[in-house]
Amino acid sequence: MSHALTQVRWVLSRFATADTPGWAAPDEEELRHHFGDHYLSLVPPETLTGLLGSVAQRLRADLADVRAEPPLLRARVADLRVEAATEADPPYRLSTLRLYPLETRVTDPRVAAPATRTSGAVPQEAAAVAADSFAELGLVGLVVAGASGDGSVWVTARGWASLDQDEVLLPEHRFPAYSITKLVTAVAVLRLVADGRVRLDEPANAYLRTVRLADDAVTVRELLSHTGGVDNPASMFADRVPDLVSVVGPVAACGGERGTFVYGHGGYGVLGQLIADVTGMPYPRAVARMVLDPLGMAGSAFPTSPPAAEVGTGHRLSDEGSFEPVPAQVFSLPAAGGLWTTAADLVRLGLGWSSLLPDALTREALAPRAERNDGPGGQAGLGWMLNLPKDIAGHPGAGPGFSASLIIRPGLVGPGGGQTWVVLTNRQVLVEPVNERLALPIA
Repeated sequence: MSHALTQVRWVLSRFATADTPGWAAPDEEELRHHFGDHYLSLVPPETLTGLLGSVAQRLRADLADVRAEPPLLRARVADLRVEAATEADPPYRLSTLRLYPLETRVTDPRVAAPATRTSGAVPQEAAAVAADSFAELGLVGLVVAGASGDGSVWVTARGWASLDQDEVLLPEHRFPAYSITKLVTAVAVLRLVADGRVRLDEPANAYLRTVRLADDAVTVRELLSHTGGVDNPASMFADRVPDLVSVVGPVAACGGERGTFVYGHGGYGVLGQLIADVTGMPYPRAVARMVLDPLGMAGSAFPTSPPAAEVGTGHRLSDEGSFEPVPAQVFSLPAAGGLWTTAADLVRLGLGWSSLLPDALTREALAPRAERNDGPGGQAGLGWMLNLPKDIAGHPGAGPGFSASLIIRPGLVGPGGGQTWVVLTNRQVLVEPVNERLALPIA
C-alpha cells in the first residue's frame, strides 16, 4: 500500500477547486493531519495553501504515470511532475511534496545548447550523470563535483549562471548552500567541544548570553540533532541578514517535544549565537577561523546581503515554459543557512571536516541520535543526516531559485578517501537523487 499515494490524492481533491468561488482553504490543524511537522516548518501553511491554490486548475486532471516505491511516490498530474514521500510511522503524513513543471514544458531556446566547463579530472560516469540530469530536470545551470581517489577535487559545470546576462556557468561560481550550512555550524560546535569550551550534554543556556532558550534543559547535543523542540521563525529569507533577536526574540520558543526529531532552523540559529558567545567573535568570523580557513574554503563566506560577483542567479520556470530570474535573498539565520560557496569548497568540507576533530567526536557526529520521519533507515547524527541502508550521510539545501546536496560515505571520510559528492543547481528542484546516482555507482 502506498501511503504517499493516499495523501497525494487527498491534496488533489482538496485543492482542485481552490480557484472557484466559495472554496474554503484548510486551516493549519487540517493540514497537520496530512503534512508532517518538518515539512510545515520548511513550507508554512499559508505558503503551502497559496502554492497549491495557484495550480488548482491542473490538479483537476487525473493522476498519471504513477510509480510508487514506499515511502516514495513519483507521478504526473497535467503538466506537473509530482514527487512525494511520507513519514515512516502512522499516520504517514507527507514529509515531502514537490510539484514542478515537466521538463517537456521547457520551451526557452536559450538552454538548448548548454556549454560545459570543467576543473580537474572529471570521471566519465560523473560527466554522463551531469549531462543526463541537466536534460531530465530542465535546468538552467548544474554543477557536479567530487574527489578522485587521491583526494584531488574535480568539478563539471553545465549551462548558465545567468540566462538574462548570457553568463556561462563556471566551476568557480558561488551558490547559496542553504541548509548545508548546518554542517559548518556543527563542526564548529564540535571543535569547541574538543577544546573543552563546550560540553555536549550541558544545557545550551549555560553558554548563551545574547539570547536564551525558553526551556533551560535543552542541551547542545539536542540542538545539533534537531531534538530540542526549538520553534522555527516565521520568515526564513530577507534582503539583508537581520539581528538574531529580531528573528527569534530574546527568548527562543521551545514548543516542540524534546527527544523527538523535528527538523528545523531555529535551533541552529541559536547554535550560531552560542558559537559567537563562547568565542567572543561574530559567528561568520568564528566559523571562518575554525572551519572554512583550515579546510581551504577560500570561495566561501556569509554575506549580509546577496552577493553580486561570481554568483549564480536563481531561476524559475514560467507557465509559458521560459525561465525567469528569482530575486536574490539571504537566509535570515546565518548559522542555519547563510553560507554562499562553491562546489569545490563543499567537496573540501566533505573531505576534510573530520580532520578538524578527534576521532571520538567524528564518531559522535556520525552516530545515529534520532530516527528521522522521512523514510526507513533515516537517522540524524550531529549535523549529519544519515541513510543507514545506503551507508551514506550528507545534507540537502534548498531555497528560492536554488538547490544543493552534499553526500559523503561515512566509512571513508577524510583526505585521500575521495568519498564526497556535491550537486548545485540554480533552479529549485529535487537534486538528492542526482547526487545518489553519483555516489552509489562511482563509489
